[in-house]
Amino acid sequence: SVFFNLKKSKTTHMVLLEIIKEEGLLAPYRGWFPVISSLCCSNFVYFYTFNSLKAVWVKGQHSTTGKDLVVGFVAGVVNVLLTTPLWVVNTRLKLQGAKFRNEDIVPTNYSGIIDAFHQIIRDEGILALWNGTFPSLLLVFNPAIQFMFYEGLKRQLLKKRTKLSSLDVFLIGAIAKAIATTVTYPMQTIQSILRFGRHRLNPENRTLGSLRNVLYLLHQRVRRFGIVGLYKGLEAKLLQTVLTAALMFLVYEKLTAATFMVMGLKSTRKH
Repeated sequence: SVFFNLKKSKTTHMVLLEIIKEEGLLAPYRGWFPVISSLCCSNFVYFYTFNSLKAVWVKGQHSTTGKDLVVGFVAGVVNVLLTTPLWVVNTRLKLQGAKFRNEDIVPTNYSGIIDAFHQIIRDEGILALWNGTFPSLLLVFNPAIQFMFYEGLKRQLLKKRTKLSSLDVFLIGAIAKAIATTVTYPMQTIQSILRFGRHRLNPENRTLGSLRNVLYLLHQRVRRFGIVGLYKGLEAKLLQTVLTAALMFLVYEKLTAATFMVMGLKSTRKH
């Protein structure tokens, strides 16, 4: 959420230091509970859908990069449609009480997750919970690209060895997420602005996450900060998502292997 607070600061760490100085040491951790809740629900939906679709389509045969990309895309669409309301509320609560350096942002006042849902539905309508759905649907390529590179790198390593170490899984998970995040970062910026939904710009067009709004916000960002503005805060996003994804894949592989052992199946699956 660093890009909401950009003004004169040129780097992420300078913005972070400003926030801590003005709002306290705990300010960067604002809204951690809704973030954790949203991540847990989102990852569960995505992993469950991805593995279910892959099991039905592949049916024990060797998977391919193309199949991984398609399955990842479909799983992403399902995930977006089911979990966008959680992320809308999460974004609002995460920025609750922030001292915005961007005059185009209207502050909010929610007492918690339930109150946020209630106020959004009451004041903006139930469709507001799906703000940012359009760019989110475009962003399903993020996890799709992530899983495509992860599964591809995994297959390549398994050609040279029979089993991957924890470090192998951690590294290929990190590389896959770094690629996916860098490719899709400009759209993630617009997604968060739309999810926050309190932007004063372009008030005459309130179509939720329409292509027109996405292009408008992209144009405004380029006009204010240049092309580089589309990637402001990328280093912070990489530090956050790459480490999270690497640990997530590591836990995922361990849990999957444990599940197969409990079920009495072979742990050497075909991919």
